[in-house]
Formats: sequence, structure tokens, C-alpha cells
Amino acid sequence: MRIVFEKRESVSRRATVLVPVVSFVVSLIFGAILLAVSGANPFVTYAAMVKGAVGSWYGITETLVKAIPLMLTGLAVSIAFRMRFWNIGAEGQLTLGGVAAAGVALYWSQGLPGWTVLPLAILAGIVAGALWAGIPAVLKAYLKVDETLTTLMLNYVAILYSEHLYYIAWRAPGYNSGTAKFPETAWLPQIAGRANVGLIFAIILAILLWLVFKYTRWGFELKIIGENQTAARYLGINIARNIVLALLLSGALSGLAGACEVLGLSRRLQQGLSVGYGYTAIIVAWMAQLNPIVILFVAILMAALLVGGDQIQMKMRLPASVGLVLQGMILIPMLAGTIFTEYRIRIVRPEKHAQPEVTS
Repeated sequence: MRIVFEKRESVSRRATVLVPVVSFVVSLIFGAILLAVSGANPFVTYAAMVKGAVGSWYGITETLVKAIPLMLTGLAVSIAFRMRFWNIGAEGQLTLGGVAAAGVALYWSQGLPGWTVLPLAILAGIVAGALWAGIPAVLKAYLKVDETLTTLMLNYVAILYSEHLYYIAWRAPGYNSGTAKFPETAWLPQIAGRANVGLIFAIILAILLWLVFKYTRWGFELKIIGENQTAARYLGINIARNIVLALLLSGALSGLAGACEVLGLSRRLQQGLSVGYGYTAIIVAWMAQLNPIVILFVAILMAALLVGGDQIQMKMRLPASVGLVLQGMILIPMLAGTIFTEYRIRIVRPEKHAQPEVTS
């Protein structure tokens, strides 16, 4: 007897709703077991997480603060993943986007009209992220270089370069690290607490991407390339061009996320720009099954877990490691549950061999 995973011909609406709910319940059970073993009351701990994330206006706005980069980078990687290009480089693209936006805010703001500084800083972040993603895109499209390795390694180049800038090259006098504060003309407006208009950018982009994926020829081409490149070539689709275009757009959204972080949150380039949003975005995109609208809600859920995890460390005096492990215990079953929306399990029993006939 063996277990076989068979790809579903179509995904039912009931499965798309039921599977995530069951996965979430399983996640809570696993998390409760972990908390009980750690000596904490699971019900009290979960209540503290919920209260910390959405139990107050401050908690809600802080959840949105963490959700904004997750939304933008989640949308970014979903573009690449749709055509099965494994962009693991959103973290580096976000970082370069923040660096470019900071450079404009710091060094161009004095010589430009005040109203142009913020748009140009945002544009610089978008372009920097796009160009950084374009490097592995060109290598993959024309030289067949594995994108998983190149996008991942470029993350470290971007992060180390940003560390050089805020520790040495751009460090403000009197500070151990970090640049000077940006002029107010480069500040991204805030809409609720510390949450900035990056939230509005994310919502608009999610709607636009949903429309592109569902109703445009380019969205169809990305889907075909992801499902069957041989069929895509037969249909006359230019795969190399689509790889480059998709990655430029993917990197642009990640760069926008970095620009929003420095212009709307820290308002200076400092350590902490790269905190894993680009990697978490991979989980967000897959949990949302690459649906741009669903990515917004999954990003908020992930952000709530991050904020809630911080709260249980502070209020319940649990070790930081428990909060991180608890987040993993909750996320892994939910991520694994997405398999059952696309595949069904079938048990194959060995066939009984027919007995040879005996003749006399």
C-alpha cells in the first residue's frame, strides 16, 4: 500500500475555505502543546497575543506597520512565483530600495524643489529594487543560471552594502550608526499611528495585479510559462522577455517596500531595515496561493503573529525563542495545508496477482 498525491483538475471553492480553517485549528493545537510543555497557559498566552495585536488602537496600527512591507514584498514574489521563477531576493531588493530612497532624501533634497523630493525618493527605491532583481533575471533568461542561488546571494551583497553606508559612509556625526534625519519634504505621510500611505499603495497594487493576472494577455502568458514552458514556446510566448519583465516588476515592488520603510517609518537609514520581511513574504505568497487580494489579508495575519509574539515576550516573560518557535508552530501547518487545496490523497493498494490456472 502506498500514498499518492494527485493534482486536482480544479480546486473547489469549499476546499479553498475549509482547508485554511482546518489548518489554522491544527496550528493552534500544536502551539498549545508547545506552550503547555513550556509551562505557560495556552489560553492566557493566546489571549495575550490577540490583545497585543488587535486589542487596542496602538496594537492595530503596529500590526499594520509590519503588514505594509509584507504586503508589498508578498505581491512582489507572487509575480515571479506565478511563472515558477524562484525569487528569493526580495530581502535584498527591499534593502536596496531603502538605500536608494535614503540617498535621494539625504543628498538630493537640498538642490530640488521641495515637492519633488518625496516622489523622486520613492521612484529611486522602485528603480533600485527593479534593477537589483534584473541581474538574476537576465542571468536566468539568457545564460540559464539558477535563480535561487543568484537571488539569495545578492541579498547578502545588498545587506552588507547598506551596513557599510549606515555604519561608515553615511553615518551622521555623533551617532554610532545610521544617517541624519531626512528633511520633512522626504517624509511619507502617516495615516494611522505609525502606519503610512504604503498601505494604500499595497491595496491599489493588489487590485491592479489581480486584474492583470485574471484579464490580460500578459497574466495568461505568466501562467502558461509557470505551468508548461514547452506549451508556452509552442504558443509563441517569449519566455526570456517575460522573465525579465516579471522580475523587474517584482523587484520594483520590493524596492517600494524598502522606500516606504525608510521614508515613512524610520525617516533615516539605520540598522533594522533588513529584518526578514523578504523571506516571510515567500510564506505569505504561498499561503495566499499567489492571489494578490488574499495576500493582503495573509500579510495582516502574519503581522499580527509578529506583534503578538513580541507581546507575550514582554508581558508573560516568556523567552524570545518561545515566541519565535510558537510562530513557526502556527505557520507550518497552515503552509502545509495549502498542499491539500491543489492535491488529493489517494491510497493505492497492491494488486493481487491472479493464481495461475492448473490444467491436467
